[in-house]
Amino acid sequence: MKADLLGLALPAVPLAAGLLGLLLRYQRRGVAAALGTGAAAAALACAVAVAVRGPRPADAGLTVAEFGRFSVRLGTWLDGPAGLVAVAVGVVALCVQLYSVAYLHDDERYAPYAAQVSLFTGAMLLVVVSGDLIALLVGWEIMGICSYLLIGHDRRLPEAPRAAVKAFLVTRVGDVGFLLGIVLLGLQAHSFRIADIFAADLPAGTLTAACVLLLAGVAGKSAQFPLHTWLPDAMAGPTPISALIHAATMVAAGVYVVARLHPLFERSAAAVTVLAVMASITMLLGALAALGQDDIKRVLAWSTVSQLGYMTGALAVGAPAAALFHLLTHAAFKALLFLAAGAVIHAVGTNLMAAMGGLRPRMPVTFWTMTAGLAALAGVPPLAGFWSKDSIIEAAWHAAHDETASSPLPRWAAWLVLAAAALTVLLTAAYVVRLWRRTFFGDARTATARTAHEPPWAMRGPLLVLAVPTVLLGFAGLSAAFATRLGGDGPIAEVGAFALIPLALLVAGAALAWRRDPAAALPDTAVTRLLANAFYLDAVQDALVTRPVTALARLARRTDESAVDGAVDATGTAATTTGGLLTRAHTAGLPRAVTTVLTGAALLTVVIALVVGVSW
Repeated sequence: MKADLLGLALPAVPLAAGLLGLLLRYQRRGVAAALGTGAAAAALACAVAVAVRGPRPADAGLTVAEFGRFSVRLGTWLDGPAGLVAVAVGVVALCVQLYSVAYLHDDERYAPYAAQVSLFTGAMLLVVVSGDLIALLVGWEIMGICSYLLIGHDRRLPEAPRAAVKAFLVTRVGDVGFLLGIVLLGLQAHSFRIADIFAADLPAGTLTAACVLLLAGVAGKSAQFPLHTWLPDAMAGPTPISALIHAATMVAAGVYVVARLHPLFERSAAAVTVLAVMASITMLLGALAALGQDDIKRVLAWSTVSQLGYMTGALAVGAPAAALFHLLTHAAFKALLFLAAGAVIHAVGTNLMAAMGGLRPRMPVTFWTMTAGLAALAGVPPLAGFWSKDSIIEAAWHAAHDETASSPLPRWAAWLVLAAAALTVLLTAAYVVRLWRRTFFGDARTATARTAHEPPWAMRGPLLVLAVPTVLLGFAGLSAAFATRLGGDGPIAEVGAFALIPLALLVAGAALAWRRDPAAALPDTAVTRLLANAFYLDAVQDALVTRPVTALARLARRTDESAVDGAVDATGTAATTTGGLLTRAHTAGLPRAVTTVLTGAALLTVVIALVVGVSW
């Protein structure tokens, strides 16, 4: 098969709609809304058709460029995971587009916003369906520029442009490694097609170097330690964009790419060990930082960092099916949580939980849907997060006990992932209960909280839609057919005594948080400040990277201005000075000029006499 037209249509429809939407005038709000929601609906229809049709092998694709013996092909590889992930992207994108119509009803820049959301969606779908690493890289980089534009959408907020620049620069650092990894694989395999790279006989050293370089890009896009610092600051963007970034695009892309290229990673013990350590630090760091936040969106942002650590941990222990399962369930409940948080913020006019409280009777739809999302995040059975998180912990347990040969991961690294995952269950339950009680229970703590009400149905509708997979999607993990679609060889989720361990940790974490008064702020101690500032890693990054680079840039500027520009300026000054002296000599008075000429003639006569030997 030369090219799968249905697969190509998946990213092409929203990308075309996004490019067309950028040409609209700002006043054409209705047209922009119709174009954005229509493109998302069309992409979802294509994704459902791909998923229903079933897996397809990689196609040959269409050659779009040739560089010597290398060619770049626009081809697709619509295997089982691609179809399911595409459906998740389509559902979340459509909900975000519909929600945004009401959420940004007074925004004069809604038209470019809707177009950029379409471009963002199309770029993620291009990553999902690509069978060629160069085409995948194109989608990867389009997402980078879209995240920059959307995070900085509200230019009235001083923190929004800073957050956008930070997200762009931090992810670009990782993308340098990602690009080098792709180039290294392509040069060694003599092709950029993923299927050809899998079939190539790659040297062990080259493979390890390429995989570690790819992990740099994954750490940036999927907010893994140490390139995670951009994601909490990205909350300066509109709340629907937070839902899109955290649930279906950007951060999910890194996890999906490692799952797609997992046959390469499982051949390198060094690469999966790096991945395991990175995942363990990330999941604990995110959960601890979430405990110290009072901004409701930053709590959810840090929870995303932590949950992404679960996914990369599953990849490290050789369970890509479990990682993709959690990616799908997380897409549902995290999109629901951010959109529900947006409804709360819309009602009370602030992100701070200190200004909330008592919202349960005033916002029943938001309360119950957000309760479902928080319970799924914590892993309460039988909601989706329980099944997918339990499957990851069980996979780590088997890897730690050497009961599986699916990963070359050393046993100590598997134990590290297992310990971090178990402790994170307890911490997740604690910050989930704290957010739930502090937002919805107790007395209303501000006037706006006392007069809060439900948002319009354009915002409530997506909450109810996303609540369905949040509650029911986990049961799909019991199906062997579903597991096969994700690349597994048996049911991903199982009902057994092992599940009692994470449940006990969940209850312990919830009990610790339940004892606190929901109206009480965290005490001002060194520990709480440490958590609120996420262990001051931003300051460390600033001291070790930002300031030295800035100082080097200043030195380079001064060197350029004083040495390079100074040499050029000095040359010009010397020429000007010499010219001035000659000018004064030529413009001298007649007596002085005659004296000068006669003196010169006399000197010339003496020189000639000495040279040719003429006597006086």
